[in-house]
Formats: sequence, structure tokens, C-alpha cells
Amino acid sequence: MLILVVNAGSSSLKYQLINMDDESVLAKGNCDRIGIDGHISHKTADGRTLEEEYSFPTHTEAFEKLIDTLLNSEASVISSMSEISAVGHRIVQGAEVFSETTLVTDEVIEKIDELAELAPVHNHAHALALRACRKVFDESVPQVVVFDTAFHQTMPPKAYMYGIPYEDYEKYHVRKYGFHGTSHRFVSAALAEAMGRDLKDLKIVSCHLGNGSSITAVEGGKSIDTSMGFTPLDGLIMGTRSGAIDASAVTYLAKKLGFDPDQMSNYLNKQCGFLGVSHISSDNRDITKAVGEGDERAILTADMLRYEIKKFIGSYAAVMNGLDAVIFTGGIGENAFEVREGVCTNMDVLGIKIDTELNQTVRGKLCKISTEDSKVEVWVVPTNEELLIARDTLELISK
Repeated sequence: MLILVVNAGSSSLKYQLINMDDESVLAKGNCDRIGIDGHISHKTADGRTLEEEYSFPTHTEAFEKLIDTLLNSEASVISSMSEISAVGHRIVQGAEVFSETTLVTDEVIEKIDELAELAPVHNHAHALALRACRKVFDESVPQVVVFDTAFHQTMPPKAYMYGIPYEDYEKYHVRKYGFHGTSHRFVSAALAEAMGRDLKDLKIVSCHLGNGSSITAVEGGKSIDTSMGFTPLDGLIMGTRSGAIDASAVTYLAKKLGFDPDQMSNYLNKQCGFLGVSHISSDNRDITKAVGEGDERAILTADMLRYEIKKFIGSYAAVMNGLDAVIFTGGIGENAFEVREGVCTNMDVLGIKIDTELNQTVRGKLCKISTEDSKVEVWVVPTNEELLIARDTLELISK
């Protein structure tokens, strides 16, 4: 059975075609610059590639080109659309409306679009892509939505509530939602399998570190707290996002800079983080290079990230009253040994010790990097959100 997994942004359409018989990826790619001009980048499992400029006025044309590429190009992998059994979509914000994987209907799409107020960068684009996909695929092909926020719906009120009047929470739904839930769920299960333990018996801190980063406390396979909040802005310092900041500092800066709310949101989401502090780059690889050259602002940026990760690991170990394992995943977590070493150094209070020589050799592969005498196991676990979306899609359509 073949399942097409789609991750749509406002101007992009990333995809993977997965054979669920062996969970292999037959092809993957990205239709980007939608609404601007258009370009498709496509690669098959056997190494064939396609790069082509193509006009994508809307997501509909992108879907049509995606299918044509899978079917008719020099890098085709199927001979008929009927070979695709279902389509699974990643959706960023499900709020309190969607707590589980859901079959797509017109009503579901409308509700996802309504939630765009809570995720303006993502949810409207998801809705556009869902409508486009339904135009391209026959109604007999089931479509499924998997929500980033769903995994965090197990958080207790004491973890997700803010100290605002309760009626404003009820009226405006302002609370912590958390994100990267699909990734945290995948790597937690993969870790339990690697450790040979039942996930229900484990207390895990999962660190998804990339251009966007979040940390989640996973107890018994359930999210009980997470670093991102009402939006993906909260928590750690990130590529261009500030992370946690005193709300009064936000209003103070807005007045000083003469920004309205939308301008202030853009400032905090696009001009801060690694980029704002270092004035070098939003990419951790560039920060690491500059650290090696002795750049003081780069050193500060790197120190801030490692310090904040340490704080979350410590606080989540406290709220779980114990810690069995720490996971590093995401682009930074899987590849930046310097970050992992910086976080895990001087963590004697939790009994965390890593093999520094081994750690320096691990990039993008499943590996335990803690020493045998470490009280807490530390693992690098590559994430695979697309595979989990495909698995969820298969499970739902098989019911």
C-alpha cells in the first residue's frame, strides 16, 4: 500500500511517497515558491532526480505537478494514481478541537481554517492544500490529517494554563498547546524500542532541536509538559524566534520601536533568536563556525541555547520526579555534537554522563551516547514525522 504524505506551507508543498509494506520511501520532494513563480525538486529511492521551474499560481497546480512527476516524468515511481491508497497531511494547530488523527471532510477543512487565528503562518496554508488535494484526487481516496498539537492534549491543566482570567481562556482559548508533537511521539516510541523497555515505564525528556526547537516531558508515553506555548514562539531561543520573553519587555520594545502588534510579532518571530543575538546567521552551523573563530556574540548565542536546554531538562526531571532518558533529535539535535556535549556537561546532579569521543562521531543515526555508569541514558534518535503520519493514516483507514 502506498501513502502520500504532505506537509504544506504557505508557499511550499513537501511530500513523500511511502510504501507501507516495508515503510520505504519511494520518492520525496518539494514544490516551492507557490504563488511566486514555482520550482519542483524531486528525488527517487534509486537516485533519479528532477529539478524544474514550473508555474504554481496556487497549491492546486503544485499538486497536479506533484502527481504528474510521480506518474509521467523521468523520475516516475508509479504507473497510475490508483496506486496511491491514501494521503496523510501534517497540520500544525488542532487546538482543543482535534485531539487525534482525523479523516478529512469539508467540515474538518473549515475548522482547520478557522484555527488559522491561532497559527496564522500555517493553518490557512494547510486548508488551501487540503482543498487543492481534494480537487486533484478522486473522492474514493481517503485523506487524513495528523496534528502537531494532538500529542500534547494529555497535558494537565496545571501545565497548559496561563495565569490569566479563566473566562478569557474560555472565550479566547489562550493556553499552552505545544508543537512538534508528531516528532516527540515518534522518537519516544523509537527510544523505548531501542532500550528494550516498555514506553509506559519510562520518564523521558525529548529535545527536538532545529531552526524551531521544543522540549517535551514524556511520562508513560504521554506528554505532560512542553516548552512551546500558545504558539511556536515560546520556549528556547531558536533560529529567528526569541523564545521565552517577559510580556512587559514585549510591550516596552513595541513602544520604543513604534511597532503595532503585527510588526511586533514579526520582530519576535523573524528578527530575533540566533540571528538577532549573533547578527551572524539563523543557522546553528554558522554559529558553531563563528564560535570556533572566537566571535563573542556567537559564543553568547551558543551558551544561551545550551543553558536553556539544561533548564528544561532539570525542570522536567523535577516534575516527573525522575528521569530515565534524554533524547536529542531534529537537525541540531541529531547533528550538532557540540550542542549535545554542552548540554550534558556538568549535569552530575542528574547523573548524566556522556561518552564525549563517541558523541563527536554521531550524526543523524540512532545511538546511545551516554556512558555505562550514567544514571540517565542519553540517545540521539533521528525523527521521522512523515513515517508516523503514514502509520497514523494507515491505522485510521484500516479501521
